[in-house]
Amino acid sequence: MKPRTLMPVLLAVAVAVGPSTAFAQSPSTGVDRTDPPGLEPTGPDMPTVGGNLANQHYSGLTQITKRNLDRLGPAWRTHVSAVPPASDDVGQQTTPIVSDGVIYLDTPGGEVIAVDGATGRPKWKWAPEDFDTADTRRGVSIGEGKVYTLADGDRIVALDKDTGDQVWVVQPAVQAGVDLGSIDRVATVYNDGVVYVHAANGDRAAVVAVRASDGAYLWHFFGGPDRGTIFTDVNGRSVDAGATWGPVLPDGTQCNLEGGATPWMHGAVDPELGFYYMTFGNPRSCRSSQDGSQRPGDNLFSDTMVAVDMKTGAYKWHYQSIRHDVWDMDNVHPPTLADIRVNGQKRKVVFYGSKSGHQFVLDRTNGKPVLPVADKPMIQDSRQNNAATQPFPKERLLPECVVWQKLDPRNIPGDPWRAVPNYNGYQPDADGNLVFNPDSYIAADQPFLTYPVGNPTDHRRGCLYDPQWDLPILSTTSQNGGADWSNDSYSQSTNLVYYPYGTNLVAHWNGAAANGQRAIGQYQTGGILAYDASTGKVRWSNHLGTDMSHGQGPMTTATDLLFAGQIDGRLLAMDARSGDVLWKFQTGSGIAGAPITYMVNGEQYVAVLAAGSTNPYGASVTQGDSLWAFKLGGTYRTESGSQEGPDTAPLAIRRPVQGDPVDGATVSNTVYLGRQDRTTDTAAARDSTAQRGMAPTHLRVPVGATVTFLNPGAETFPNFPNRLPHCATQYFEGLFNPRLNPGERFEFTFDRAGEYYFNDCTDPRPAGKIEVYPSPRDLPGALRFLPATIDLGSRTGTFTGVRGVVTATLRLPAGYRLDGDGDVVLRTPLSRTPVAARHAHAIGRTLIVVFDKADLDNNVPEGDAVPLTVVANFQHNGNQEQLTSTATVRVVK
Repeated sequence: MKPRTLMPVLLAVAVAVGPSTAFAQSPSTGVDRTDPPGLEPTGPDMPTVGGNLANQHYSGLTQITKRNLDRLGPAWRTHVSAVPPASDDVGQQTTPIVSDGVIYLDTPGGEVIAVDGATGRPKWKWAPEDFDTADTRRGVSIGEGKVYTLADGDRIVALDKDTGDQVWVVQPAVQAGVDLGSIDRVATVYNDGVVYVHAANGDRAAVVAVRASDGAYLWHFFGGPDRGTIFTDVNGRSVDAGATWGPVLPDGTQCNLEGGATPWMHGAVDPELGFYYMTFGNPRSCRSSQDGSQRPGDNLFSDTMVAVDMKTGAYKWHYQSIRHDVWDMDNVHPPTLADIRVNGQKRKVVFYGSKSGHQFVLDRTNGKPVLPVADKPMIQDSRQNNAATQPFPKERLLPECVVWQKLDPRNIPGDPWRAVPNYNGYQPDADGNLVFNPDSYIAADQPFLTYPVGNPTDHRRGCLYDPQWDLPILSTTSQNGGADWSNDSYSQSTNLVYYPYGTNLVAHWNGAAANGQRAIGQYQTGGILAYDASTGKVRWSNHLGTDMSHGQGPMTTATDLLFAGQIDGRLLAMDARSGDVLWKFQTGSGIAGAPITYMVNGEQYVAVLAAGSTNPYGASVTQGDSLWAFKLGGTYRTESGSQEGPDTAPLAIRRPVQGDPVDGATVSNTVYLGRQDRTTDTAAARDSTAQRGMAPTHLRVPVGATVTFLNPGAETFPNFPNRLPHCATQYFEGLFNPRLNPGERFEFTFDRAGEYYFNDCTDPRPAGKIEVYPSPRDLPGALRFLPATIDLGSRTGTFTGVRGVVTATLRLPAGYRLDGDGDVVLRTPLSRTPVAARHAHAIGRTLIVVFDKADLDNNVPEGDAVPLTVVANFQHNGNQEQLTSTATVRVVK
């Protein structure tokens, strides 16, 4: 089809020759093509989603430095969904690429758009006419004058890079004559006349290579190999990989052919060696991803990096990071290649590992570890066929076990890896300490467990690869933890590898949906760390507070800057040597892709797509469609008159309960323990162990309300009352922990606003939340701003020059005492997230509140009557009360 052309297209395109380009001519077509850089730093362009073919996400550009970073401002913003053919689609996980000063990327709707890198003006936008787009996309590639993308129906599409016209469309499974899996999500990779694509799902998923000139099928490689095929690596070792999935089942099922081992993310290319590196995910076949009983063995090539000949697909070597995975801990993020020195010798390495919190540093010529790896004996469950050992790098990046931290209101939120109580038999004592109870629910597993000689405990502490069966076992990191599918960055300047991570502990059992239950009420956070590529030792870590494992990959530059986006909309510039945040910009919508940098007309730009995603924060993420670009002295301003977008909506940092909120008055402020609803009187309904096994799971009550927790007995359910004791263990404050027999009840009065999670000691999966809200009292006319005109102008013309404070005074009624400095906020017109006060204190009956202008700037519009509302919590007559007052001010920028 013909895309809508939005600007005149030049017939000839000048190609900037520099570090990012290497020219070659196809012997078969005679067409000049520009191949992406291999392991060299990128220069004026960043033509692959990994920056270079090695996925280093490292640029050699030097114009933007730590010294001039305060001058970095937005140059333009383009709403890519609004470009014809327009849509209202939001949300996308893509990382843009740049070639010849033009940015190419997937839109939220799955189309492809080309944007002028200097101006933000769209050049063309492609949308298919005869088939649908693939909604979730993670990047395109470019080569031989074409842009390569994926579409619905397992299609690969080549577009003319200058016009967006379709050049060819193929369905490789049709050409290969075999189901290759769902080819619709993973970023494509181009090099030397070949386009590499990965299946993101399916019963049996493959990496596929096609010819760039016409899409002709070249080869494919399955993560679940056929039985009887012998793979011999470059070291002379041979294996029948298909046979490592256990015997053929009595009904003829072959677990190796039935699901899993999916290459979720794009690979890396070493043009010098002629190798293509790909990573395959966890096994999911034969019952479930968490039930390994029917597939004894290592289950190759699941959880494995495989190197193949980049032209023929011929197997070279493999390295399996997890044997017989029953935890969905696949290490599938894009492999990163580098040439480094180890013990004084130059080594060609590949960095591999993500969810597990491991990074294996392997020799990319043969797959052997360059840095030490030890096989560590593991706890085994005889029902699971667990592997006796697992490989562990000597240097670990993230904690190996969860932290059983004391329940205490003075320790909130506590350690990022703290565990929710009652899992694994860790229950609170009278002082709130989580102490292992061997007689808890986990006792049923003990006859099937074998512990390694010298194991420090006789129980599962929530460590990596702790086994499970039918009962929930909490462990680290999780199917959504570690680095998941965010990319690493390797800096040739610092010799550090930058590793984004998420903290999101998970409980596994055979029947768990979505490969495990993330413990309700836990904090879902994350950050970035840096480790020495030559030793594996962590050099710094910055726990930023939001999950960084789902596309929020870093990019580094030769000036030792690290750029990374966050799902709360902020783009950060950090010191690559220390991890300190030096600069931050609010885009107004979540970021779930990596930033890029490039140069046009002698100016260096940084760009990022702020479109949002969902994992792990669900619908709380602010979605969008904004492609932002920044340069030194950038002067772009949004509709509000500010350069930044408004703060995004609050994220659901704590894992939410299942179920809608219920007003306490409608259920007599009473929660039933161990029941999914308040009416069903059947045998199946009693003593529920489901996540919804509190009725209701989400109760809303005002401050001062008394809530009753009831273990329903025969008085409530005459036919099938609960038979077991149940608890309401409140965490992480540890305010209450009643253990109730059937028919018993417990009451608690909530005297402060907040969210109070609790779960059950009999089985920790059922969890609930009491949402306690204040009843605000408005004080008309009590609020004043000094001065009444708020000047948010920048002294430098860039948003970083908005400095100073805004002071407000609130006249208080008699008898009100401020209830904590952190409980004073300002509600603004442009954001659902209130602005926190920098400082607040009361003098007599006047509350004085100070706000930073920089925090207000992007959340208020210019105007003569802008409403601002101060909200503060107080103690009055022994009760917590909330006072509010609104004033209108004049805002200039």
